[in-house]
Amino acid sequence: MRNLLLEVKNLKTYFYTDEGIARAVDGMDFLIYRGETLGMIGESGCGKSVSALSILRLIDSPPGRIVEGEILFEGEDLLKKSTSEIRKIRGNSISMIFQEPMTSLNPVYTIGNQIMESIIWHQNLNKEKAREKAIRILDLVGIPSPEKRIDEYPHQLSGGMRQRAMIAIALSCEPKLLIADEPTTALDVTIQAQILGLIKKIKEEIGMAVMMITHDLGVIAEVANDVVVAYSGKAVEYADVKTIFKHPKHPYTQALYDSIPRLTDTKKRRLEVISGIVPNPLDFPSGCRFHPRCKFAKSFCKEEEPQLEEVNSSHKVRCFIYNQEKSRHF
Repeated sequence: MRNLLLEVKNLKTYFYTDEGIARAVDGMDFLIYRGETLGMIGESGCGKSVSALSILRLIDSPPGRIVEGEILFEGEDLLKKSTSEIRKIRGNSISMIFQEPMTSLNPVYTIGNQIMESIIWHQNLNKEKAREKAIRILDLVGIPSPEKRIDEYPHQLSGGMRQRAMIAIALSCEPKLLIADEPTTALDVTIQAQILGLIKKIKEEIGMAVMMITHDLGVIAEVANDVVVAYSGKAVEYADVKTIFKHPKHPYTQALYDSIPRLTDTKKRRLEVISGIVPNPLDFPSGCRFHPRCKFAKSFCKEEEPQLEEVNSSHKVRCFIYNQEKSRHF
């Protein structure tokens, strides 16, 4: 029996700028189960990172604001928590690995100080005990000579080591949910494999859930149980990972899958591309937001906005192709 940990319902996070209202996340829905990994994929600008930051209430205000929705963590709405209550959850029950470790780590504090800060704050340990735990965590994430590395600064570590240090900070309090935002960006493929293997190993050891945000379908295929495909601030498809790869339903998901180069190709062929560009969140197109780039689009796709339709109990698609009234027109 799967045990639900986090449920995001109709999440809307807007940024109020001089140019207008940027609807970065505009009705996002997904579920995360205990001990499992949810993969979130989509092009840059589709709302993946903003969704993650919204869960932790890390949206800068102004200009950003969560205007609607629910984020239910263990049945309690995080959006209704006070600032002091969310601080007890952030970095403790829910942790996050940010995209770029060199800009996320504080350059004037040692790696040890940055790990120990979270341990002291959330677990009420003294500095000596916190340092011992920090060394154990550095060892757990595969950093050699942790007794030495704990006193080094971020600039003294390689890119792979900095990413491991970020993971160590995120795991310092053994969270129930780890949000990994592009954890392998800018790393070479060997280090990428090591980082993904490390997250998977620790996930299994402490039983945490993972939200893996990436644009890399290969990463999703490797680590995810369920997948949410995001486009223009909304979830356009949600299913288990095998279904997403074997039976993708949304035209956007199909286009992403078709754009992957394949080693099994025996004939020379041009790499498939998705025509057009990701819509500007300041000015989304009317109707289905994918219709300007969709080869199946009909006239009503430009006027009406589709809802998430159930293909089956575990597969949902935001497309009129699967709407009972509209499907006959395709």
